Amino acid sequence: MAQWCQLQLLDGKYLEQVDQLYDDSFPMDIRQYLSKWIESIDWDAVAYQDSLATVRFHDLLSQLDEQHSRFALENNFLLQHNIRKIKRNLQDRFQEDPVCMAMIISRNLKEEMKILEEGKRNEQGNEATASTMVVEKKRLDNKVRDMKELLLVADQNIKNLEYLQDDYDFKVNSFKNRESEMNGKTTKELEKEKMDLGRMCYELKAKRQDVVMKLTELLNVTHALLSELISAELPEWKQRQQTACIGGPPNACMDQLQSWFSAVAETVLHVRQQLMELQELQQKMTYDTDPISQLKEVHEPRALELLRTLLSNSLVVERQPCMPTHPQRPLVLRTGVQFTVKLRFLVNLPEFNYQLKVKALFDKDVGEKKGFRKFNILGTNTKVMNMEESNASLVAEFRHLQLKEQKVAGNKSVEGPLIVTEELHSLSFESEYQLTQSGVTFKLQALSLPVVVISNVSQLPSAWASILWYNMLSTEAKSLKFFVSPPQAKWSQLSEVLSWQFSSATKRGLNLEQLNMLADKLLGANAKRNPDGLIPWSKFCKLSPSERGFPFWLWIEGILDVIKRHLLCYWNDGSIMGFISKEREKMLLGDKCPGTFLLRFSESSRDGAITFTWIEHDCHFHPVFHSVEPYTKKELSAVSLHDIIRNYRVMAADNIPEYPLRFLYPDIPKDKAFGKYYPKPSETPEPMDVDSQQISGYMKTELISVSEVPPAKLQENMMPMSPDDFRVLEQIVSPGHIADVMGEIQDSD
Repeated sequence: MAQWCQLQLLDGKYLEQVDQLYDDSFPMDIRQYLSKWIESIDWDAVAYQDSLATVRFHDLLSQLDEQHSRFALENNFLLQHNIRKIKRNLQDRFQEDPVCMAMIISRNLKEEMKILEEGKRNEQGNEATASTMVVEKKRLDNKVRDMKELLLVADQNIKNLEYLQDDYDFKVNSFKNRESEMNGKTTKELEKEKMDLGRMCYELKAKRQDVVMKLTELLNVTHALLSELISAELPEWKQRQQTACIGGPPNACMDQLQSWFSAVAETVLHVRQQLMELQELQQKMTYDTDPISQLKEVHEPRALELLRTLLSNSLVVERQPCMPTHPQRPLVLRTGVQFTVKLRFLVNLPEFNYQLKVKALFDKDVGEKKGFRKFNILGTNTKVMNMEESNASLVAEFRHLQLKEQKVAGNKSVEGPLIVTEELHSLSFESEYQLTQSGVTFKLQALSLPVVVISNVSQLPSAWASILWYNMLSTEAKSLKFFVSPPQAKWSQLSEVLSWQFSSATKRGLNLEQLNMLADKLLGANAKRNPDGLIPWSKFCKLSPSERGFPFWLWIEGILDVIKRHLLCYWNDGSIMGFISKEREKMLLGDKCPGTFLLRFSESSRDGAITFTWIEHDCHFHPVFHSVEPYTKKELSAVSLHDIIRNYRVMAADNIPEYPLRFLYPDIPKDKAFGKYYPKPSETPEPMDVDSQQISGYMKTELISVSEVPPAKLQENMMPMSPDDFRVLEQIVSPGHIADVMGEIQDSD
């Protein structure tokens, strides 16, 4: 498959990278129409030979002529127009320098290959992960099926044993009766019957031995399956839940996990019933080497321990503690504000319905944490688990819990070694279950992930940073002193989590270009965006006493907030480039038409702000960049971004307004990029009653953004002209000639 075709099969984030390779100098249309021909040429060789570059340049023009002819046959006037325009632009740009065109094509093909290889690696990794999960599920399903088949075999063997023993008992009793009637005299028939009973007894003993062996095999298989569920599948599910809590892919497979746990529980309970049936058979008949006598000593305790292990691991927190007012910020709780938490019992069998009473406790068995705050849990903190109708699961949902801080003497809060947003606390849940027959009681317990307790909503961003850092780097639920000495994070870990913060709140995560800018900000340019580069907790969320400004995470949080409040649609459709350094910004805009602009987030605003930068050319055709003062939530609350861009003006001499913004990077007309958001002109309904018309007496007003250009600056810089005017000027007068003329004018002045 051609390279271009393979690229179009990649995920959207890779297509965005491809889009950045092409601009007006070499439009993507050419790459699309002439993909096969372009990929058939060795452009590296062409770029080193002027004569060959000239030949290939004219070949490309011929290819465009052929494409134009095809569009003419299809009567596609618009595409014919576009091809003619592209051809003219290529001639203007590369007629005198075809080597430059060859170098651009060569570079783009190499960059495409890098993007393609990266995309394939990631997709193969995702497919391998998905394939592994499917294979793993099928493997465990097969183990469950084998366990159930062994259970059926054991059931049938016990029934056969029972029939055989009943038959043997009947024949023994019949033989004894006939033997007593013969007064001790034996006949050949009685001798034969006695021999038959001997063979039958041997067969019965062999059958008992076989039943015990099959039960032993069944318990071995069940133990192996349960060990795998508890040591591998359950921890993996909990880790996926951690990832989902901080914005990662949604957690799944809980219903599947429940079905496996329930199957094991059903098997163990059934085995215990089978053991009781065998003991009843033993009471009717036993002998010195009876294998059933070993069941009470070995198999019964083993089955009980399996059941204990299974049930003690079956109570899990299905939905972590979360305030309904902040559903995307779980594990952050505020004193005096209700929060919810949901538990599930993975053994979904009727005998457990309404049998488990769960109690919620806060910081139980955590140990004395000197200086840490203490809290009381308020509200209904006990629930009985019952069957949920929607998915037939055994659940208990706490909906009205609150926390209240315990005050020390003098009504003062406790001051500890950590700030409140770094204190981790634990919410635990306890229950017990008693077996009806044996009276054995099992203690059940579940722990939530560590939570951060705040007293003011202003602490929420810092608290969420703690939740991100902990769940990114730790899987130990009881590690509540984590932030006494927090570990460093690798950039490869943190970059993924940062992207999740955007993809979970919007429809778009962070692409490689945006992450590169953030990497430089956190690691420094010298680190060269090393995936293994280490970032300390203090660099992410704190400032040292000598530093000025605000922490990195609070800047990101401010940007997330302004996106959700005012910029969501523009962020989702890709209009906002967002995270880009000023150096990279100038590089991207440097060869664009005057009036081309891009949108980026301000690096100097803690609460989130957006600005735009556009390019002009001065009288010497040198690029000049202008950035407007960032728009904060206050301005965006008054005027929407599309109206700001639509009406933005620069006031030049004599108060003549100029509209400098023309193209959204790379070359999208601003009305095409933002036109879908412009308000539709409202039609004023014709009044039915002229006398009832109300005249307000006010003239309608409109808020617009205006920047004033000082006269001195106006003399230095030309205002942006239209792209068509600019191209016409380039065709008529060379840049060097214009520079000479302007120099003469200045000399004469």
